Order: sequence, then structure tokens, then C-alpha cells
Amino acid sequence: MKKSNKEFYTAQELADKLSLNVMTIYRYIDRGTLKAYKIGKEFRIEKDEFEKFLNKAKIK
Repeated sequence: MKKSNKEFYTAQELADKLSLNVMTIYRYIDRGTLKAYKIGKEFRIEKDEFEKFLNKAKIK
């Protein structure tokens, strides 16, 4: 079995990185704007998914 080297963030970590309230991150997850995995009671967001989210949010 291949080991995964994927990096994950918590919702709080992303909120801190983006200077947003953590509830805003949860709203993005709930709406499907930001893909996340629920592990136990915590959401985890893959680094790749976070980068896709940022690229979509860029002003054109």
C-alpha cells in the first residue's frame, strides 16, 4: 500500500491564514465551495484543495 504524503489544514488554520472567522470557512465547506473531509469532529482540507479554492477566488 502506498503511503500518502498529502498535507491537510484544519478550518481554524485556514481561517488564520486568510484572516477570516472560522465560521466563514465552515460556510464554504457547507456550500461545497471548499472541499473538506470530516475526521471525527474536525474538518480537514487538503493543501491542493485549498490552492484550487484560492485560484478560483482570484480577481480576474
